[in-house]
Amino acid sequence: MENLTNISVVQDLARRHGFHFSKGLGQNFLINPTVCPRIAELGNARPGFGVLEIGTGFGVLTAELAKRADKVVAVEIDQRLLPVLEETLADFDNVKIVPGDIMKIDVAALLRQEFGGLPVAVCANLPYYITSPILMMLLESRLPLTSITVMVQKEAAQRLCAQVGTREAGAITVGVHYYGEARQLFPVSRGSFMPAPNVDSAVIRIDLHENPHPEGLDEGFFFRMVKAGFSQRRKALANSLASLLGIPKQAVYAALEQAGLAPAARIEQLTMEQLFALARILQSA
Repeated sequence: MENLTNISVVQDLARRHGFHFSKGLGQNFLINPTVCPRIAELGNARPGFGVLEIGTGFGVLTAELAKRADKVVAVEIDQRLLPVLEETLADFDNVKIVPGDIMKIDVAALLRQEFGGLPVAVCANLPYYITSPILMMLLESRLPLTSITVMVQKEAAQRLCAQVGTREAGAITVGVHYYGEARQLFPVSRGSFMPAPNVDSAVIRIDLHENPHPEGLDEGFFFRMVKAGFSQRRKALANSLASLLGIPKQAVYAALEQAGLAPAARIEQLTMEQLFALARILQSA
């Protein structure tokens, strides 16, 4: 197999296959030779595991995953890459490329069909423009995944892995921590890509909870409350919830008091347990 982190090799592949990088698809391919092996090692690509990859590029991460895992299934939206991948991944008989959009594919059916009883991890270098929708789709679908290890924009990594209850956290932080435990693994400079983006990146890993549904919690209401609160995060939570959820302000004040929270509390100040406690009280208000 050719060295897919060698710029000359990448340029030659692109030339021979008439391939041009698409800004619309957020295509920035990894050329730093140290990054993909680390993603594979830290992302549960190992014997006895299957790996779902989202977006392949020229296959540099795909190859590292295939060297370690029992099977790799890679979903690739760009049909132009299929003949390139036939060439670059020809040495591997444990890789299957699935053409399509991960947001439109029945991922649960794909996992059942391709991996059988294998535990499955996700590893991906995600396009910046669709990082949040893909992550939330994977989490909200309650797929039988052990972990999600992804490359994202540095600022997104900080937000996704922030501690709930700090100013760095947002609604998506709460969503991620509802379904699993997130942590940053290592930074990746913009010079590690071809073409180089205008921002730096980081690799994060989310280890999923086996049962993410806290007892006695109306999940739908919980996320409506979180969304309403963070849409006006600098306002007192009582004002946000009263105006956006239609709950009488006095009922919100009473719930805050019952949960041991200050009347002027803002949602960005609340921990996960405090959010759960408040939602349990308010969901029947």
